[in-house]
Amino acid sequence: MSLTLADHLRSLPDDGLATVFELRPDLVVPVPADMSALAIRAQSRVSVARALDGLDLFTLEILDALRLSQDEDGSMSVNAVLALSSAVPGGPEPAAVRAAVDRLRALALIFGPDHDVHLAGSVNEVCSPYPAGLGRPGADLDPEVAALCADPARLRRTLLAAPPPARAVLDRLAAGPPVGTVTTNGPGTAKSENTVDWLVENRLLARTGEGTVELPREVGLVLRRDAGPLGPLHPQPPARDVTRHPEAAVDSAGTGQVMEAVRQAEALLETLADEPATLLRSGGLGVRDLRRIARAAGVTEPAAALLCEVSYVAGLLGDADAADRAARRGTTGFARPTGQLLLPTAAYDTWRTAPLAQRWATLARAWLAMTREPRLIGERDDRDRPVNVLSQEAARAGAPATRRAALEVLAALPPGSGPTPDEVLAELAWQTPRRSVGRTPAIEAALREAAQLGLTGLGGLTSYGRLLLAETGSAARDEDDPLGLRASEDPVEHQVIAALDALLPPPVDHVLIQADLTVVVPGPPEPALAAELALVAEHESAGGATVYRVTADSVRRAFDAGYAGSDLHALFRRRSRTPVPQALTYLIDDVGRRHGGLRTGSAAAYLRSDDEPLLAELLVDRRLASLSLRRLAPTVLVTRTALGRVLAILREAGYAPVPEDASGAVVLTRPTALRATRGPTLRPAYDPIGGGRLTRPRLLGIAEQIRHGDAAARAARRAPVTVRARLMDGQAHTQALAILQQALREKARVWVGYVDSHGATAQRLVRPVSIGAGYLRAEDERTDMLHTFALHRITAAALAE
Repeated sequence: MSLTLADHLRSLPDDGLATVFELRPDLVVPVPADMSALAIRAQSRVSVARALDGLDLFTLEILDALRLSQDEDGSMSVNAVLALSSAVPGGPEPAAVRAAVDRLRALALIFGPDHDVHLAGSVNEVCSPYPAGLGRPGADLDPEVAALCADPARLRRTLLAAPPPARAVLDRLAAGPPVGTVTTNGPGTAKSENTVDWLVENRLLARTGEGTVELPREVGLVLRRDAGPLGPLHPQPPARDVTRHPEAAVDSAGTGQVMEAVRQAEALLETLADEPATLLRSGGLGVRDLRRIARAAGVTEPAAALLCEVSYVAGLLGDADAADRAARRGTTGFARPTGQLLLPTAAYDTWRTAPLAQRWATLARAWLAMTREPRLIGERDDRDRPVNVLSQEAARAGAPATRRAALEVLAALPPGSGPTPDEVLAELAWQTPRRSVGRTPAIEAALREAAQLGLTGLGGLTSYGRLLLAETGSAARDEDDPLGLRASEDPVEHQVIAALDALLPPPVDHVLIQADLTVVVPGPPEPALAAELALVAEHESAGGATVYRVTADSVRRAFDAGYAGSDLHALFRRRSRTPVPQALTYLIDDVGRRHGGLRTGSAAAYLRSDDEPLLAELLVDRRLASLSLRRLAPTVLVTRTALGRVLAILREAGYAPVPEDASGAVVLTRPTALRATRGPTLRPAYDPIGGGRLTRPRLLGIAEQIRHGDAAARAARRAPVTVRARLMDGQAHTQALAILQQALREKARVWVGYVDSHGATAQRLVRPVSIGAGYLRAEDERTDMLHTFALHRITAAALAE
């Protein structure tokens, strides 16, 4: 009787089982009932594929060697694999081969002693049908092909007689894969068909379908006589000639991009706060809105798409009803907009006042964890529709794993190393070849986005990037907070912020005012200074130094927010390290004299001023014709237009009105900060398998729990026939109760047959503790658990031998 995987798992010590669970955590989510259930799960296609996806190229090649040496009864030999690998010129050391075999054993993909190794179920189904790139034996393809392959001398003569075009086809198929397709049109088709026909007629190829051929295994082995039956093996990752930079240079480049990424994110969010974007009914942000936001924030469209996605997942962006926004802003008289608007959430107000390092960490953690691929934005989906920002079509469950895999390649290199994207791709193609297939665009995009966000600099991983990668991979996140955005006392998380904060230039609290009214901030401004400058000046450019410009509109905006002329003079004197230019003093005084000279109120709205010529000018100004102004008195004009609209039109025309209340007092208000009422819905999926590793004591406890369940299952299979699946009748029930009373008096173990809550019959070996109130309470010595059985559900009982 051959060994089964369930038998092999039973024979492992608890420590060996814990190792299997550690390498394949999906096997214990949820915990299987017994060893048979564990073996079935370990041999399922999904679990086997997940285990194979984590293997490197050399281990997969050794697995192919095992499959190639498989006998008709399914057994394999490690010695046969060693012989096959040693036949490869410059082949791997035997120790490397045995290490690969041991890894396959640890994963429970193979089991059994070296002389009788067996494959776990589904391995052949999940792997390629052509191990080591060789085709099926000739006997499985065609009898005539099998006859040729059975005569080695005849086979060699036939190969020597092959014309050069035919030999080229054979060499190409011998390198793998061993199957090919014959084209039926195009240039050179007739010549190709003649070559294939010659090979088929001489039994060197076998037709497997219309237009497809396969190279028999025996022919492939003869053609590989110089390279060995397995072909070239790759026991080591590809050689790298990585550019080395000083670690300080990598950190410097990264921190520069950190400041730019945070600035761009804040500019984008402020743009949406000033003019929220309407979300499409089908989901996502329209192309025109994305283009407008990118232009207003001063970033490229791909950068705006990335920052929108990251900010949304980080909880800094959300959606709100457009009608609610109009009501809160007081736009009565306008056509009320409908739909959902994209705008900052209340968390944004807290985020923008936090230190720069903390703001960046929030964005970087969201990017690492989000199940979104911004690279897909702008492409076409399956229905030939464009993929929009925040649409469901840009969601990919494997995005976090792809980003982490690319960054871990950088983390494994010495600090300061800056590999090219091609070198990273080559490394991943060796580490996890199954996962890397078709993921080249995603990996390249992950490296670009990491550089854009400042995790990398000059192609290398920064010091704080290494800490962030270690932090996010060290433990499982809370299911309610998978991004780790809440405040935490974890010292590892504080290390990231502290490391980045030490590299960033200290925030400045002063400015340099030039004669042309430009205001230069020589470094990252502290939050209070940034808030003041956003109100009293217009942002012009950013970089190592941020440049603002004071204009008449920005000064008027400050007056509207409640500043007096003396306040602005004091502000610039306090903040400037250079003398305040006389032109700035004149500008503030001039705008201050005009500010409030014209006042508005509700009539629907009225305008009043002691300056009668000013009102006369308003009446004849063609730019104000839409207001339909009418003079009520020498100093009062009225209009049917709403107050908010009146203010906007007058200011666009160059006037400086201020609103007043019913008592005539000036109403000074800051602009309303609109915020989303709902947080993001595109949260990253919480993965209980990938979220964190179970501790060793917990894994050992699971192994013990499964052994208890296995013992109970085997005991149930030994239950007497008298308690198995018996129909309930009065006589059987009476006899069962009598046996239970006897077992209770004698403190003996008894087999109990019962019907569970699902209507299924089951048996259990227990020791009765008490009988009363319609229930039997008994102890299962195998699991150390106390069970309660309803007496009316017990169908039979028998004393244990």
